[in-house]
Amino acid sequence: MKTVACSYDLSALIDAVNPGALYRSAIEEVAESVSAVIEANKAYQRARVFERLLIPDRVIRFRVEWVNDQGGVEVNFGWRIEHTNVLGPYKGGLRFHPSVTEDTLHFLAYEQCFKNALTGQPIGGGKGGSNFDPKGKSDNEVMRFCQAFMRELYRHIGPSVDVPAGDIGVGGREIGFLYGQYMKITKERDGVLTGKPLGLGGLLGRTQATGYGTVAFAQAMLRHSGDSIEGKRVMISGSGNVALYAAELAMEKGAHVVTMSDSGGSISFDKGMTREQLEELIEFKEVQRGRLKDWSGAGANYHPEARPWSLVDADVALPCATQHEVERDDAAAMVDRGVCVVAEGANMPCTHQARSVFHEKGVLFGPGKAANAGGVASSCFEMSQNASHSTWTKEHSLDRLTSVMMDIHEQCVANAPTTNGVVDYGVGADRGGFIKLADAIVAMGV
Repeated sequence: MKTVACSYDLSALIDAVNPGALYRSAIEEVAESVSAVIEANKAYQRARVFERLLIPDRVIRFRVEWVNDQGGVEVNFGWRIEHTNVLGPYKGGLRFHPSVTEDTLHFLAYEQCFKNALTGQPIGGGKGGSNFDPKGKSDNEVMRFCQAFMRELYRHIGPSVDVPAGDIGVGGREIGFLYGQYMKITKERDGVLTGKPLGLGGLLGRTQATGYGTVAFAQAMLRHSGDSIEGKRVMISGSGNVALYAAELAMEKGAHVVTMSDSGGSISFDKGMTREQLEELIEFKEVQRGRLKDWSGAGANYHPEARPWSLVDADVALPCATQHEVERDDAAAMVDRGVCVVAEGANMPCTHQARSVFHEKGVLFGPGKAANAGGVASSCFEMSQNASHSTWTKEHSLDRLTSVMMDIHEQCVANAPTTNGVVDYGVGADRGGFIKLADAIVAMGV
């Protein structure tokens, strides 16, 4: 961590909490951004705002026991980290993936607090999940796991307490199973989960929201600098929900999508993906749950075990896969390939070292807590829809989404330093979210 020029010793506070490596990377980044804000505000220092935001309200860890198709008993960990509810009920996704650890979820929950604050919606921050791997499991196995997971989680959630959503490994299928079990146990149909299938109260447009929001934010950064996404070559990592719909909107705006990826490798398109290829890929990934190595898309080049960042020339990069997927060398490769704008579609996919490369080279960088906030914003729309027992149109949802993303962009610009005409969106997002949280903490007392 860089030395923080602040008489209030943030480094010592971080050391006292002794976070894991991922969590430490997130809080050190915020500390660098907000140290000047804290230095200038004695009320923040007296209320020990930074320290109070370091320590979650509570960490819930539990055992999940379920039965596989062979009749064997399986055991996994389950977690829910309720980080802060100072702005509203805890809000954040559930992640099912074998890489999930408590440190991963601490990091994600902390980031979620700032992202949620930037949306302007009345929600706090949290995160949860399990080291369960849905890949290779039958629908019945996934259902039994989700039901077992909810048998503990239901005790800790509620529409005005904690409202989970989906994340990696948790899509409409999993949310449906989780919500079904919640309703059976509680006899309530109160919309306590978001990202639900439409028949269970889901929101039209929620599927597209995170990817669309990321493209909208990239578009806003380009527009602010006097440019446009039209005609740009766009690298995208991932091929899940966020990546696919980021590709869809980018293409609708006249851009050329030149890469996608999954954990097995990447695909590239010399002249850009066609609409027909995208529709086929959405069916292949979202419905058939296939792997890119098995996709027969004509005109796509498959690169096993390769990341997309050095494969082709591009103007814009949208990392939409997972945390810390872009390291310093990847960032340098992007710059060499001509990338001038990066917007994070995943949660902190770029390491601190990668971000430093972008900053040094004058690349416009939109951090995940701003650029991928479209998903949680639309989750709030779903909460409003459920609470009012109404149905929003897709057009209304997406119009509201665009409005929220433009407002987040303006908050970042208003709070960001500018160097040689380049807006530091990373600092702007950290400061914008922090000030909202800090003011609320001061106002509520102890």
